[in-house]
Amino acid sequence: MRDPYTIIIRPLLTEKNLIAKDRTNTLAFKVDKRANKIEIAYAVEKVFSTKVEDVRVVNVLGKNKRVGRSEGKRPDWKKAYVKLAKGAKPIEYFEGV
Repeated sequence: MRDPYTIIIRPLLTEKNLIAKDRTNTLAFKVDKRANKIEIAYAVEKVFSTKVEDVRVVNVLGKNKRVGRSEGKRPDWKKAYVKLAKGAKPIEYFEGV
């Protein structure tokens, strides 16, 4: 398996994700595009020392953007929703938010 710190890029701290964390104990992360569900679960368990129950992934398409005459595209990326097991240790990174 790859290094867990290269699989998880950053947590997604949006209002919607913080509400989901409180209601269903689900966290959202931006992850490597090549990572699969098994690697994502392994990375979260190793990095944050907790137990993962379920992982769902979404491939997010980048938006087309335009500045004047020139057009460009933001990169595509992958989002993972990770549900922690009942009684699992909460992630401290999200507690201060």
